[in-house]
Amino acid sequence: MLKEHLYHIETKDNEKIALWKLSPKTSSERHIFLTHGTFSNRKICSGIASYLTEQGFTCWIMEWRNHGESSKAQKDFNFETIAKYDLKSTFEFVFNDQNIQNIDCLAHSGGGIALTMLLINNKSYHSKINSITLFGVQAFGAGMELNNRMKILAGKYLTALLGFVPAKTAGSTEHRESYYTMKQWFDWNLKHNFVGENGFDYMSKMNEIKIPILSICASGDNFIAPKVGCEKYLNAFENKENQLVYLSKESGNLENYNHSRILKSQNSKKEIWPIVTQWINNKNYYQHRV
Repeated sequence: MLKEHLYHIETKDNEKIALWKLSPKTSSERHIFLTHGTFSNRKICSGIASYLTEQGFTCWIMEWRNHGESSKAQKDFNFETIAKYDLKSTFEFVFNDQNIQNIDCLAHSGGGIALTMLLINNKSYHSKINSITLFGVQAFGAGMELNNRMKILAGKYLTALLGFVPAKTAGSTEHRESYYTMKQWFDWNLKHNFVGENGFDYMSKMNEIKIPILSICASGDNFIAPKVGCEKYLNAFENKENQLVYLSKESGNLENYNHSRILKSQNSKKEIWPIVTQWINNKNYYQHRV
């Protein structure tokens, strides 16, 4: 039986962030930090976290404000808010309060975008992170094809009209995301840039992150994180150690995974989770032909 403990971390803007600790049967000095993206919570990470804990890792799953067991957001928030407050406070807790020396990171979708922003703004964390695994993560390459671009444009204006994106359209565990939260993602993919609220160019700083990154994408995830978008995002780090894994039935994989099943499904458990374990244990083991 895995041991589970819930911490609530207070951010500098007075939100309470849920951080779940999953401990293996025997004490471990190997730690993995996990976080989800929009329209979701820790449940998307729970399967792989349990798997990794059984492999002897201590796993820490952070839930964004307004998601899961974290506090209901008092103000509008976006990806930068998650990076500068939720992730920052959680990392301070893990490294300072818990005195953990090194971790590996795993993020799904928008969680990977926020993690990138955190690391660009906090270079002191770079030496503390052994590796990063990204599942369906991209910020500025979903609108490369006209069909997708039209969908994003329509999504942006419909969301602006409603004030939120209903979760049913995203197939998720959280009920909705606000227009304020999603506007950055829409704009980045329409303008093919990665610019913060104050005009800060995150894309130009991505190459400063030299932590080895494994990016996993699939043919069935052809709108939120298509291959071209994940590839552009990974290439922006300009690190030859980084690896892209592209999954499809045509290539011999069990299915054409969609945006959620790539991380949480029985087939993912069979053929993708072991790749992650191998990557963490041996950063550059996997050479994938794209």
